[in-house]
Amino acid sequence: MWNRTPAKAAPLVARGAAHARTVEDAVEASPLIITCLTTFEDTRSALEPAAAALSGRALVTLNSGSPAGARAMAEWATGRGARFLAGAVKDVPAAVGAPDTLLYYSGDKAVFDEYETTLKVLGGDTVHLGDEPDLAALYEMAVGAMLLPALVGFFQGAAAVQARGLEASSMVRFAGKWLDMIKSLLPVYAEEIDSGDYTDAASSVNLFLAGVAHDMELTKEADVDTAWLAPLHGLVERAAAAGHGDHSISALTEMLRMPAQAVR
Repeated sequence: MWNRTPAKAAPLVARGAAHARTVEDAVEASPLIITCLTTFEDTRSALEPAAAALSGRALVTLNSGSPAGARAMAEWATGRGARFLAGAVKDVPAAVGAPDTLLYYSGDKAVFDEYETTLKVLGGDTVHLGDEPDLAALYEMAVGAMLLPALVGFFQGAAAVQARGLEASSMVRFAGKWLDMIKSLLPVYAEEIDSGDYTDAASSVNLFLAGVAHDMELTKEADVDTAWLAPLHGLVERAAAAGHGDHSISALTEMLRMPAQAVR
Protein backbone atom coordinates (compact mmCIF):
# COMPACT_ATOMS: atom_id res chain seq x y z
CA MET A 1 0.00 0.00 0.00
CA TRP A 2 0.97 3.63 -0.41
CA ASN A 3 -0.42 6.90 0.92
CA ARG A 4 0.39 10.43 -0.13
CA THR A 5 0.60 11.25 3.58
CA PRO A 6 2.78 8.51 5.13
CA ALA A 7 1.47 9.14 8.65
CA LYS A 8 -2.02 8.13 7.52
CA ALA A 9 -0.67 4.71 6.59
CA ALA A 10 0.62 4.05 10.10
CA PRO A 11 -2.54 2.31 11.44
CA LEU A 12 -2.52 -0.16 8.55
CA VAL A 13 1.21 -0.74 8.83
CA ALA A 14 0.65 -1.50 12.51
CA ARG A 15 -1.83 -4.19 11.43
CA GLY A 16 0.68 -5.80 9.09
CA ALA A 17 0.46 -3.88 5.82
CA ALA A 18 3.63 -3.16 3.87
CA HIS A 19 4.01 0.54 3.12
CA ALA A 20 5.62 1.04 -0.27
CA ARG A 21 8.40 3.61 -0.47
CA THR A 22 6.93 5.20 -3.61
CA VAL A 23 3.71 5.01 -5.60
CA GLU A 24 5.70 3.26 -8.33
CA ASP A 25 6.68 0.52 -5.88
CA ALA A 26 3.06 0.10 -4.83
CA VAL A 27 1.81 -0.17 -8.41
CA GLU A 28 4.53 -2.63 -9.39
CA ALA A 29 3.72 -4.89 -6.43
CA SER A 30 0.40 -6.21 -7.78
CA PRO A 31 -1.57 -6.90 -10.97
CA LEU A 32 -4.55 -5.17 -9.27
CA ILE A 33 -4.36 -1.50 -8.27
CA ILE A 34 -7.18 -0.01 -6.16
CA THR A 35 -7.13 3.73 -5.51
CA CYS A 36 -9.27 5.69 -3.07
CA LEU A 37 -8.94 9.46 -3.36
CA THR A 38 -11.40 12.35 -3.48
CA THR A 39 -11.53 13.09 -7.21
CA PHE A 40 -10.45 11.66 -10.55
CA GLU A 41 -7.99 14.54 -10.83
CA ASP A 42 -6.44 13.56 -7.49
CA THR A 43 -6.19 9.97 -8.68
CA ARG A 44 -4.42 10.89 -11.92
CA SER A 45 -2.06 13.23 -10.09
CA ALA A 46 -1.12 10.54 -7.57
CA LEU A 47 -0.61 7.88 -10.23
CA GLU A 48 1.24 10.01 -12.77
CA PRO A 49 4.72 9.10 -11.46
CA ALA A 50 3.77 5.43 -11.85
CA ALA A 51 2.04 5.78 -15.22
CA ALA A 52 4.56 3.60 -17.06
CA ALA A 53 4.02 0.76 -14.59
CA LEU A 54 0.25 0.64 -15.17
CA SER A 55 0.54 -1.17 -18.48
CA GLY A 56 -1.09 -4.61 -18.31
CA ARG A 57 -2.44 -4.04 -14.80
CA ALA A 58 -6.05 -3.67 -13.64
CA LEU A 59 -6.83 -0.22 -12.22
CA VAL A 60 -9.91 0.23 -10.04
CA THR A 61 -10.69 3.78 -8.91
CA LEU A 62 -12.93 4.56 -5.95
CA ASN A 63 -13.55 8.30 -5.89
CA SER A 64 -16.24 10.90 -6.49
CA GLY A 65 -16.66 12.74 -9.74
CA SER A 66 -18.87 13.34 -12.74
CA PRO A 67 -19.51 10.95 -15.63
CA ALA A 68 -17.32 13.17 -17.80
CA GLY A 69 -14.56 12.86 -15.20
CA ALA A 70 -14.89 9.06 -15.29
CA ARG A 71 -14.65 9.00 -19.08
CA ALA A 72 -11.53 11.16 -18.95
CA MET A 73 -10.04 8.87 -16.30
CA ALA A 74 -10.79 5.81 -18.42
CA GLU A 75 -9.12 7.41 -21.44
CA TRP A 76 -6.08 8.30 -19.32
CA ALA A 77 -5.80 4.80 -17.86
CA THR A 78 -6.34 2.82 -21.05
CA GLY A 79 -3.99 5.19 -22.86
CA ARG A 80 -1.29 3.94 -20.50
CA GLY A 81 -2.16 0.31 -21.09
CA ALA A 82 -4.23 -0.30 -17.96
CA ARG A 83 -7.45 -2.30 -17.79
CA PHE A 84 -9.90 0.12 -16.18
CA LEU A 85 -12.81 -0.22 -13.78
CA ALA A 86 -14.44 2.80 -12.10
CA GLY A 87 -16.15 2.30 -8.77
CA ALA A 88 -18.12 4.13 -6.12
CA VAL A 89 -18.66 3.42 -2.42
CA LYS A 90 -22.25 4.18 -1.48
CA ASP A 91 -21.90 4.22 2.29
CA VAL A 92 -19.92 5.88 5.06
CA PRO A 93 -16.22 4.92 5.48
CA ALA A 94 -16.92 2.94 8.65
CA ALA A 95 -19.19 0.60 6.67
CA VAL A 96 -16.46 -0.51 4.26
CA GLY A 97 -15.97 -4.25 4.58
CA ALA A 98 -19.50 -5.00 5.79
CA PRO A 99 -21.50 -7.70 3.97
CA ASP A 100 -24.34 -5.32 3.08
CA THR A 101 -22.24 -2.31 2.04
CA LEU A 102 -22.95 -1.25 -1.54
CA LEU A 103 -20.21 -0.59 -4.06
CA TYR A 104 -20.87 -0.41 -7.75
CA TYR A 105 -18.51 -0.51 -10.68
CA SER A 106 -18.53 0.13 -14.40
CA GLY A 107 -16.05 -0.46 -17.16
CA ASP A 108 -14.05 -3.53 -18.09
CA LYS A 109 -16.27 -6.50 -17.14
CA ALA A 110 -13.34 -8.87 -17.44
CA VAL A 111 -11.59 -6.99 -14.63
CA PHE A 112 -14.71 -7.18 -12.48
CA ASP A 113 -15.12 -10.91 -13.10
CA GLU A 114 -11.46 -11.64 -12.40
CA TYR A 115 -11.31 -9.69 -9.14
CA GLU A 116 -14.92 -9.84 -7.90
CA THR A 117 -13.97 -11.91 -4.86
CA THR A 118 -11.33 -9.36 -3.87
CA LEU A 119 -13.66 -6.42 -4.50
CA LYS A 120 -16.31 -8.00 -2.27
CA VAL A 121 -13.91 -7.67 0.65
CA LEU A 122 -14.70 -3.93 0.45
CA GLY A 123 -18.45 -4.53 0.54
CA GLY A 124 -20.64 -7.56 0.04
CA ASP A 125 -23.27 -5.79 -2.08
CA THR A 126 -21.04 -5.44 -5.13
CA VAL A 127 -22.60 -4.68 -8.53
CA HIS A 128 -21.27 -4.27 -12.08
CA LEU A 129 -23.46 -1.73 -13.90
CA GLY A 130 -22.13 -2.14 -17.43
CA ASP A 131 -19.14 -1.76 -19.72
CA GLU A 132 -19.44 2.03 -20.05
CA PRO A 133 -16.82 3.45 -17.66
CA ASP A 134 -18.97 6.41 -16.57
CA LEU A 135 -21.99 4.47 -15.29
CA ALA A 136 -20.71 4.18 -11.70
CA ALA A 137 -20.16 7.96 -11.60
CA LEU A 138 -23.59 8.57 -13.14
CA TYR A 139 -25.36 6.42 -10.55
CA GLU A 140 -23.26 7.83 -7.72
CA MET A 141 -24.39 11.35 -8.61
CA ALA A 142 -27.98 10.33 -9.42
CA VAL A 143 -28.43 8.53 -6.10
CA GLY A 144 -26.23 10.94 -4.17
CA ALA A 145 -28.43 13.86 -5.24
CA MET A 146 -30.86 12.79 -2.52
CA LEU A 147 -28.37 13.16 0.32
CA LEU A 148 -28.03 16.91 0.91
CA PRO A 149 -31.76 17.77 0.59
CA ALA A 150 -32.61 14.94 3.01
CA LEU A 151 -29.96 16.01 5.51
CA VAL A 152 -30.84 19.70 5.34
CA GLY A 153 -34.48 18.75 5.86
CA PHE A 154 -33.47 16.90 9.01
CA PHE A 155 -31.30 19.82 10.15
CA GLN A 156 -34.20 22.24 9.60
CA GLY A 157 -36.44 19.98 11.65
CA ALA A 158 -33.79 19.79 14.38
CA ALA A 159 -33.59 23.58 14.52
CA ALA A 160 -37.39 23.83 14.79
CA VAL A 161 -37.55 21.24 17.57
CA GLN A 162 -34.73 22.93 19.49
CA ALA A 163 -36.58 26.24 19.17
CA ARG A 164 -39.19 24.65 21.44
CA GLY A 165 -36.53 23.62 23.94
CA LEU A 166 -36.55 19.98 22.80
CA GLU A 167 -33.62 17.83 21.75
CA ALA A 168 -32.91 16.93 18.15
CA SER A 169 -32.45 13.32 19.24
CA SER A 170 -36.16 13.21 20.12
CA MET A 171 -37.07 13.21 16.41
CA VAL A 172 -34.62 10.55 15.21
CA ARG A 173 -37.05 7.61 15.51
CA PHE A 174 -39.77 9.51 13.69
CA ALA A 175 -37.39 10.73 10.97
CA GLY A 176 -36.28 7.14 10.42
CA LYS A 177 -39.88 6.03 9.96
CA TRP A 178 -40.41 8.88 7.52
CA LEU A 179 -37.40 7.83 5.48
CA ASP A 180 -38.74 4.26 5.43
CA MET A 181 -42.01 5.60 4.04
CA ILE A 182 -40.17 7.58 1.36
CA LYS A 183 -38.17 4.46 0.47
CA SER A 184 -41.40 2.50 0.00
CA LEU A 185 -42.59 5.10 -2.53
CA LEU A 186 -39.52 5.00 -4.77
CA PRO A 187 -40.60 1.98 -6.87
CA VAL A 188 -44.00 3.61 -7.45
CA TYR A 189 -42.50 6.90 -8.52
CA ALA A 190 -39.89 5.19 -10.70
CA GLU A 191 -42.68 3.33 -12.55
CA GLU A 192 -44.60 6.57 -13.07
CA ILE A 193 -41.49 8.33 -14.38
CA ASP A 194 -40.52 5.47 -16.71
CA SER A 195 -44.06 5.23 -18.11
CA GLY A 196 -44.64 8.98 -18.25
CA ASP A 197 -48.08 8.45 -16.68
CA TYR A 198 -48.54 10.70 -13.64
CA THR A 199 -52.34 10.58 -13.46
CA ASP A 200 -52.67 8.17 -10.52
CA ALA A 201 -51.74 10.73 -7.91
CA ALA A 202 -51.62 9.53 -4.33
CA SER A 203 -49.70 12.74 -3.52
CA SER A 204 -50.34 15.46 -6.07
CA VAL A 205 -48.34 18.51 -7.03
CA ASN A 206 -51.16 20.68 -5.68
CA LEU A 207 -50.90 18.94 -2.31
CA PHE A 208 -47.24 19.90 -2.07
CA LEU A 209 -48.10 23.39 -3.32
CA ALA A 210 -50.47 23.83 -0.38
CA GLY A 211 -47.62 22.92 1.96
CA VAL A 212 -45.52 25.91 0.85
CA ALA A 213 -47.52 28.19 3.18
CA HIS A 214 -46.82 25.86 6.09
CA ASP A 215 -43.09 26.20 5.53
CA MET A 216 -43.44 29.97 5.61
CA GLU A 217 -45.38 29.77 8.87
CA LEU A 218 -42.65 27.62 10.41
CA THR A 219 -40.09 30.28 9.50
CA LYS A 220 -41.98 32.86 11.53
CA GLU A 221 -43.02 30.68 14.45
CA ALA A 222 -39.73 28.85 15.11
CA ASP A 223 -37.38 31.54 13.77
CA VAL A 224 -35.89 28.90 11.44
CA ASP A 225 -34.37 29.79 8.07
CA THR A 226 -36.26 27.90 5.38
CA ALA A 227 -34.82 29.89 2.46
CA TRP A 228 -33.13 26.75 1.10
CA LEU A 229 -36.62 25.53 0.17
CA ALA A 230 -37.30 28.41 -2.23
CA PRO A 231 -35.98 26.63 -5.34
CA LEU A 232 -38.00 23.53 -4.45
CA HIS A 233 -41.12 25.65 -3.98
CA GLY A 234 -40.41 27.25 -7.35
CA LEU A 235 -40.18 23.82 -8.96
CA VAL A 236 -43.56 22.82 -7.53
CA GLU A 237 -45.11 26.12 -8.64
CA ARG A 238 -43.79 25.68 -12.19
CA ALA A 239 -45.17 22.15 -12.34
CA ALA A 240 -48.61 23.34 -11.29
CA ALA A 241 -48.48 26.17 -13.84
CA ALA A 242 -47.54 23.65 -16.54
CA GLY A 243 -50.72 21.66 -15.90
CA HIS A 244 -49.39 19.04 -13.52
CA GLY A 245 -51.34 20.26 -10.46
CA ASP A 246 -53.49 17.14 -10.20
CA HIS A 247 -50.68 14.83 -11.25
CA SER A 248 -48.38 12.85 -9.00
CA ILE A 249 -45.50 14.76 -7.43
CA SER A 250 -43.19 12.57 -9.52
CA ALA A 251 -44.19 14.80 -12.45
CA LEU A 252 -41.54 17.21 -11.16
CA THR A 253 -39.16 15.02 -13.14
CA GLU A 254 -40.62 16.53 -16.30
CA MET A 255 -39.78 20.01 -15.04
CA LEU A 256 -36.23 18.94 -14.24
CA ARG A 257 -35.83 17.78 -17.84
CA MET A 258 -36.44 21.29 -19.13
CA PRO A 259 -33.51 23.09 -20.80
CA ALA A 260 -31.84 25.61 -18.50
CA GLN A 261 -32.84 28.51 -20.77
CA ALA A 262 -36.52 27.60 -20.34
CA VAL A 263 -36.19 28.04 -16.58
CA ARG A 264 -34.70 31.53 -16.78
